[in-house]
Amino acid sequence: MKKIALIAAVALALPFGAMAQTAAPAKPAAKSTEAKKKAPPKRQVTRKAAKAVEEVTPIADDTNIVLTDADLAVAQRVSIGKAQCELGADVTVTPDEKKPGFFNVTTKGLKYRMHPVESRTGAIRLEDPRAGAMWLQLGNKSMLMNQKAGLRIADECQTDAQIAFAAEMKKNPPKALFEGADGAK
Repeated sequence: MKKIALIAAVALALPFGAMAQTAAPAKPAAKSTEAKKKAPPKRQVTRKAAKAVEEVTPIADDTNIVLTDADLAVAQRVSIGKAQCELGADVTVTPDEKKPGFFNVTTKGLKYRMHPVESRTGAIRLEDPRAGAMWLQLGNKSMLMNQKAGLRIADECQTDAQIAFAAEMKKNPPKALFEGADGAK
């Protein structure tokens, strides 16, 4: 009987404890306008995190695409030609002559008609909404994914320009995220 009473008392006290925890941060919110004025520097996203975000960002369903000026600017940076990938695969990216800003991406008997999409991470991203495919191009490598099937069709793809960029990164690696943040090495 004592156990049941103790359990009932604990069960009744839990919701009040949770409410007390959620209600406590209300006072510091009044100082948030001051904190906004002195906004801390934005954190940089690591390449690995940026890549993970791009891989899971869903592909738009719209097939009647009208490219914006920003999309056309992204299209100018797309690396065209044949890219050699891991496991002996290759991907060929060619511009669509009939519609500027669109690209034909082919590999292993698969053909996609892709268009540029602005990326949150700054990576070059091409999408084929009908097939659910995405071509993600970074400075040192690219990959072809089918998000509908949840597959990477081709990975570690590199054009000559990307091979040169990767070699330069090995010679002069980019600064680490927190390197030199406190004045020390």
